[in-house]
Amino acid sequence: MSKTAILEFDGKKIEFPLIVGTENEVAIDINKLRDLTGAITMDPGYKNSGACKSEITFLDGEEGILRYRGYSIEDLAEKAQFLEVSYLVIFGELPTKRQLTQFETDIRKYTLVNEEMKNIIDGFPKTAHPMGVLSSLTSALTAFNPKVVNVENETEMYEAICKTMGKFLVLASWTFRKSSGFPLNYYDNTKGYVENFLHLMFQLPTGPYTTNPAVVNALDKLFILHADHEQNCSTSTVRMVGSSHAGLFASISAGVSALWGPLHGGANQAVLEMLEEIQKNGGDADKYLAKAKDKEDPFRLMGFGHRVYKNFDPRAKIIKKAADEVLSTLGVNDPILQIAKKLEESALVDEYFVSRKLYPNVDFYSGIIYRALGIPTDMFTVLFAIGRLPGWIAQWKEMRENKEPIGRPRQIYTGHPLRDFKTFEER
Repeated sequence: MSKTAILEFDGKKIEFPLIVGTENEVAIDINKLRDLTGAITMDPGYKNSGACKSEITFLDGEEGILRYRGYSIEDLAEKAQFLEVSYLVIFGELPTKRQLTQFETDIRKYTLVNEEMKNIIDGFPKTAHPMGVLSSLTSALTAFNPKVVNVENETEMYEAICKTMGKFLVLASWTFRKSSGFPLNYYDNTKGYVENFLHLMFQLPTGPYTTNPAVVNALDKLFILHADHEQNCSTSTVRMVGSSHAGLFASISAGVSALWGPLHGGANQAVLEMLEEIQKNGGDADKYLAKAKDKEDPFRLMGFGHRVYKNFDPRAKIIKKAADEVLSTLGVNDPILQIAKKLEESALVDEYFVSRKLYPNVDFYSGIIYRALGIPTDMFTVLFAIGRLPGWIAQWKEMRENKEPIGRPRQIYTGHPLRDFKTFEER
């Protein structure tokens, strides 16, 4: 393969170097394009633009491949735990037993949230969306940790990472407790990270709460599957905000806000809202499958197909098994979930969906699991954020350590040319 690409522009031929990744992905390095031609590229949504080099995640949408630091998502979901994968994503290698034990111990040091944070959460009405509350609380951590982290100091970076992992989980659960009118819970250092989340969410002063191993396993897998996903909207936001040398908490807060949107992390919430709408209108799944196939009908089947994966979402294959196990173990009898199963079964064999590779994606199955666990719909994206946290941290860390320049996209101006100012009388 040629090591350069040639652009013919304005009567001149200009060569640009090629960059080839470890999985043979090819990029044309146009870093000097504007200097050499005076022109820029136009790429709405940055679908064809590489903003960075990264060693964290490899994704091949055509082949349905997802790997963290070279390890397949299938192996990690089957053989590892969430904190183990978090360590891998953030630090680059799977931890030894000693390193993993130390990592969990160090996270526990920072799970206690300053009591003054309660004053902030009390300022929100019960009707506030949990993602808005979580974004605000994450940003507020900066006030209680005003010292700027020295990214070149390994100890400071490690402490900041453990602090973020510890406090974010507690704050995420507080958003649910606030909206439910329950007292706020505290991390229990005798329990594991994922098990703690369930206790933080559901433990009440009126009685004990016992976790179900199948539920813990399903949540652990869901968090692993969401841990990172290359340069998506929220991850790119974290890197963009961090490129201004904003701190870790502020950058993560921006990522939470980006994840909130229904076209990104809010997709699993949109799935359940769709299922509830179908149930409210009679529960006829076949009717809505027909509507989805009708080009003249505005109805859109949520949770099927994926913008990146042109084949089956590899994460969906893994979590489908966990979803079936959770529903079987808990013996849930919910008409909403029955509609979901009907849609899934029909779409997997319907020629229209199969030929277009519109298979159920991870958002479809995660929504089913969360619903079965009794988690409110508006909390779904909060759980997504918990899973994605190590990826955001890893991407922020990589961007700062690589000394990447501040993000500054260009534009093509399409407004008015120079105009004379008009006085009030002339307008």
